[in-house]
Amino acid sequence: MRHPFRRKNLSPRLLPLYGLAALALALSEPTPLGACLGGALVCAGEGLRLWGAGHLVKTKALTVTGPYAHHRHPLYAGTLLLALGFGAIAGGSGLLLVAGFFVPFFFLRYLPTKERVESARLAAHYRDAYRAYQRAVPALVPALRAWSPPPELGLDTARRWSRARCQENDEFGALLGVLAGLAILAVRPAL
Repeated sequence: MRHPFRRKNLSPRLLPLYGLAALALALSEPTPLGACLGGALVCAGEGLRLWGAGHLVKTKALTVTGPYAHHRHPLYAGTLLLALGFGAIAGGSGLLLVAGFFVPFFFLRYLPTKERVESARLAAHYRDAYRAYQRAVPALVPALRAWSPPPELGLDTARRWSRARCQENDEFGALLGVLAGLAILAVRPAL
């Protein structure tokens, strides 16, 4: 497994996000109900990210299997669920910080920028196949029915989840971070 603390994760542009997380932790007021609801969201979010990372083949193929058959951004959806879950676990002011700062940032800045940049790159590389995928598959909220591309697009629809791909996409490092965050919140009331 690659080292989870890669340079990209230590970028100065992420300092506000890390500061927000530290402030949410400092202000946390966990409750049993918040821990249960938040824990379910965290599990769902990381599960979605693991599922997506195990299907994703970056820059080599247009991924349309697994969660990508239901929505175009399962990793981002998973991240949103993680943030909401950690906010629910933190409770009180921690939840307000997530809802008041992270969620608006996610929907007003992060997701639109990623959607614009990634869509342009994928459309330039995969042309009609990506345009058909983009028209048929919603961005964030998953479709109940998986998209099945027409054979003439020549897309790989047989790809299965792979632990090796999950590892190549550094999702196990993210999983370690999630587990560390849960552990910190678990001992937080005792601090």
